[in-house]
Amino acid sequence: MQRIVDSLAFALRSFLHPRMLWLMAWPVAVAIVLWIGVLVLMWAEAIAWLGEKMRDWIAHATFFVEWDPTLVAMWLAKALLIVLLLPLVQVTALLILGVFGMPSIVEHVASRHFQTLDRRHGGTFAGSVINSIVAVLGLLGLGLLSLPFWFFPPIWPAIPVVIFGWVNQRVLRYDALAEHASADEMLRLFREQRWGMYLLGMILALVAYVPFLGLFAPVVFGLAFIHYLLEALRRSRGALIEAAPVER
Repeated sequence: MQRIVDSLAFALRSFLHPRMLWLMAWPVAVAIVLWIGVLVLMWAEAIAWLGEKMRDWIAHATFFVEWDPTLVAMWLAKALLIVLLLPLVQVTALLILGVFGMPSIVEHVASRHFQTLDRRHGGTFAGSVINSIVAVLGLLGLGLLSLPFWFFPPIWPAIPVVIFGWVNQRVLRYDALAEHASADEMLRLFREQRWGMYLLGMILALVAYVPFLGLFAPVVFGLAFIHYLLEALRRSRGALIEAAPVER
């Protein structure tokens, strides 16, 4: 837990660099324009479909009371879309950042704090793109699996945090290590650090709901993931050196 706190503190100290500020701005701008376009095209149809599902659910849940739940269902449908919109904008910006911006952030972090860490180039640009595609497919799959739980309003806030927590760490972890770790080291660290990465991903998912700040959080957490995983890589290599037998 201390390493997570240290990585977040490092990220908060580092994100005001001009290069980081630029990387904070343009992926978010692209994501906002994209999702505003989607909403303009699909808002009415999405509200109508969700409203109908919500009305049926409310009618079944309150069958002992005769009333028209249409207005409540429409309000809940709008609330649900808003709950989903913020993390979708953030994840879209994160995907753009993962493919096009993470190498710059990695260089920024490594040149200042991990100059002596060997670069073994276990990742590739194609691997980064494939990783992002897997993250999107995972998002869709988890979204479909979670559909029955969306009809229980008390747990709405938890569902996107759990799902986007997984997506966030999936997007960021590959590019954080691609330059410095070998392919074997990447797989090992993904396995060993899975809970720490997932916790960072869930914190990012929660920050998505903080007004204004949430939109620009991907770069901050990109910095945190890079620091966290490069430090884990450095410790892992140090442990292997210490464990190696001494030749006589």
